[in-house]
Amino acid sequence: MSKSKGNVVDPWEVIKVHGADAIRWYLYTSSPPSNERRFSADLVGEVVRNFTLTLWNTYSFFVTYANLDKWTPDSPIIPQLSALDNWLLSALNALVKDVTDAYETYDVLGATRPIETFVDQLSNWYLRRSRRRFWKSESDADKAAAYYTLYQALTTLSKLLAPTMPFIAEELHQNLVRSFDPTAQLSVHLADWPTFDQDLIDEKLNRAMNAVMRLASLGHAARNKANIKVRQPLSEAAFAVGNAEEQFVVEEYSDILEDEINVKSVRLLGGANEAVSYKINPLPMQLGQKHKKLFPVIRQAILNLPADEAAKSLLDGNSIFVKVDGKTIEVLPGEVEVHADAKEGFEVASEGAYLAALVTDLTQDLIDEGLVREFVRRVQSLRKDAGLEISDRILLYFTASEQLTAAALKFADYIKLETLATEMINKAAPQDLPTANDQFDNETLTISLKKA
Repeated sequence: MSKSKGNVVDPWEVIKVHGADAIRWYLYTSSPPSNERRFSADLVGEVVRNFTLTLWNTYSFFVTYANLDKWTPDSPIIPQLSALDNWLLSALNALVKDVTDAYETYDVLGATRPIETFVDQLSNWYLRRSRRRFWKSESDADKAAAYYTLYQALTTLSKLLAPTMPFIAEELHQNLVRSFDPTAQLSVHLADWPTFDQDLIDEKLNRAMNAVMRLASLGHAARNKANIKVRQPLSEAAFAVGNAEEQFVVEEYSDILEDEINVKSVRLLGGANEAVSYKINPLPMQLGQKHKKLFPVIRQAILNLPADEAAKSLLDGNSIFVKVDGKTIEVLPGEVEVHADAKEGFEVASEGAYLAALVTDLTQDLIDEGLVREFVRRVQSLRKDAGLEISDRILLYFTASEQLTAAALKFADYIKLETLATEMINKAAPQDLPTANDQFDNETLTISLKKA
């Protein structure tokens, strides 16, 4: 920005819209301090949308449910940590170590960008995978573990963010720490810097959960390619995992993968060619520049190779070899494109040596369950519009098209559990109640509710 060029930004205008913390975070994370950088209010706004709101919504979720359950850090219920809890605590301690090392070596990006990654995984993986633990009515050891783990993450983040986002960090400290313990430091900026516990850092667990997240992402990508909504259950997902040491995650974390992708079962692919057929495309620019006039012959030799076998080697990061004019030519993975085409009945998505294959055939039971999940979503939306508390029980009235009615009655127990309905009544509401009408998947639905 230069006064002589006239491209001056008034910081107060940006602060009024997005806040000082967002400006600071953008400047810390956009590029190394010595580099030139673009600056605009819109870029600062992206910080708010992609990071600040993600963190704040996670914090708000915790506060809402902790207040509802009257949970405090000195809860007498002993937490029973799950694999997901252990992973988050491992990742949290690794984060403290990495951020501390980065500050001590004046590495600005290393002290900030890893926090962005952690907050994204905290919100979009840990919290999303743990929502039902907070929603359930009983306050057991599993629920206590979810509260304990999320509390540890948020209070530690408040300290890690103190140098870079001082105002948000202070708000987290005052509400999460000082409101419970008046003897705590008056400000997060007076508190000790967090320390990490090396015994809690489980690198094997961190790698395993990263592999699970990667497979889940591919499962969602396959759904998108097939244009099948996440609420529509599928019968099966099968995975290929390039690293043999990571293959155990499909079985060990099958419950997480099944719930995340909304499938009835998961397994390892018997072989990649079970669900896909491969095509290999030699890249003219890379191979042509390297081998000049020999490129057409090398290209044909590559195309003559068994496609599935060559593709597997390339996807594993290995070279393939062809013989041309009596010479053995090495072809690097970056010199060939590998295309995976789904076989009938499957949809696939792949990234390197990782592949997710979804069985896309739908039975009537699966279709009915998908309709019911859409039904539940609309009841939850009406609950919110009606201003009900998350713990309020309801009477639910509904009328629907024939197939949707049959599906709703078949899965009535599931609907009542998800919507906190004490009773489901298949008729129009007898009085003026909050009501919603909708159409989806060629079905019609009218719902009304009142507090029970």
